[in-house]
Amino acid sequence: MNRASHERPMGIIAVLIAAILWGTTGTAATFAPNVSAVAIGAVAMGCGGLLQAVLSARRIQHQAGLLRTRWKYLLLGAVAVAIYPLAFYASMRLAGVTIGTVVSIGSAPLLSALIEYYQDGLRLTCRWMIGAGLGLAGMVLLSLAEGSGHVPTGTAPNVIPGVLLGLLAGLTYALYSWTARRLMQQGIAPRAAMGATFGLGGLMLMPVLMITGAPLLASWENAFVGLYMALVPMFLGYLCFGYGLARIPASTATTITLSEPVVAACLAVVIVGERLPAIGWAGIVLILACLVCISFPVKILKHSS
Repeated sequence: MNRASHERPMGIIAVLIAAILWGTTGTAATFAPNVSAVAIGAVAMGCGGLLQAVLSARRIQHQAGLLRTRWKYLLLGAVAVAIYPLAFYASMRLAGVTIGTVVSIGSAPLLSALIEYYQDGLRLTCRWMIGAGLGLAGMVLLSLAEGSGHVPTGTAPNVIPGVLLGLLAGLTYALYSWTARRLMQQGIAPRAAMGATFGLGGLMLMPVLMITGAPLLASWENAFVGLYMALVPMFLGYLCFGYGLARIPASTATTITLSEPVVAACLAVVIVGERLPAIGWAGIVLILACLVCISFPVKILKHSS
């Protein structure tokens, strides 16, 4: 087995582990109900991003010249990193853990592939189009399930803004995945690319954390939730994600993370007490069908010159 054929499965496994860790965030956030979604997002990605930068400091310093010449990708990725958690946790707070997670993560592979289409000159296959349709249909069904009033954590008036914020989270997730991958393709080490992107994004989130983060110190439970968010899903999760992103395309990585909503949904049902009607579970099935349709055996082919 050559190196490439060995590294691809390792990359897939690493991204899958990251997705499982990320799937715990929505449920964890429910244990700090008095902490705003903005504060949760800021402490999770802000502190987790700064930890990544500290861990990767030597590599970042060694490749500072390359990073400066590619500052546009670095800045775009950092801005996306800063926006993503605010939109993601706000989406879950408004629309519920299951729907907020599914819309945010379910839209990311579709948006990631579109970014690669427009920026990298890749064309999408008919199979991909079918998969995209399944994914969008699944998100619509989940939104309708929430609007039916059977899910206790969200209310019908909050569904549309929650879904829109989820789509913004999906877009920014796709953007920072694409920019990090682009930095790696241009000779920057994975740890340096991820550390610089997330470190700069984390710095951007610090003023937000200073303004909104006081409730995190109001109780040990709130503080533990913040610490867990920063260390486990964000720090460890993104270390795994960066390892995988260096070995597989961004669109493949974001597609694999469609397994995150499955983890989130199971935890939300078992621990949080959310109840999805049949139409909601049908939506999750369509999201998973989208994953299968896009990944096996879909190929995203380059435009013929």
